[in-house]
Amino acid sequence: MAGRPREFDVVIARDAAMQLFWSQGYEATSLSELLAAMNLSKSSFYQTFESKQVLFEQCLVRYSSLLTGAMREGLAGAPNPVAFIRVALTDIAKETRDPMGRRGCLMMNTAAEFAQSDPGIARCVKAGMKATQEVFVEAVMAAQADGSIQSKESPQALADYLVTTVIGLKTQVKAGASSKQIKHIAELSVAGLEAMDTV
Repeated sequence: MAGRPREFDVVIARDAAMQLFWSQGYEATSLSELLAAMNLSKSSFYQTFESKQVLFEQCLVRYSSLLTGAMREGLAGAPNPVAFIRVALTDIAKETRDPMGRRGCLMMNTAAEFAQSDPGIARCVKAGMKATQEVFVEAVMAAQADGSIQSKESPQALADYLVTTVIGLKTQVKAGASSKQIKHIAELSVAGLEAMDTV
């Protein structure tokens, strides 16, 4: 016998939870707050998501998917790979005006909150960071191929540099840096990438 159909949209409910976790962190977010944000009863919550931690891991996967999806769209639509990299960095300045507040990066917030204390969450964070790095690897490879990046460093190493730059910029946003400061740092980072020697 089939169970009763769900009377809510799982994606919408999960995204509401993701926004709450992003704003408050895992430990600071109570079940009652999640139920209110997701507009769910306790029974529906547990039937669908099993536990707060399972939901959180799903939110991390969702966050990564949205982020890397937007990055891939940006790379595909950019006039050249360096233009994509510049936009990926300078657009972080927009987060200074986020109506939800200066929340930083959900992945890095989670890494700071948990370190390596929870294997499941650590795997989600690692996978999310890898997915972001892979998009930057593609951009760097394309930029090296067209000559706009002269450095002979491996695409993986330069992508790591870019991921680290993103983390730093998002941390600066969270710490209170202005939009102008973020844009300036981003432009310096791109200029540094373009100026790296060929050795």
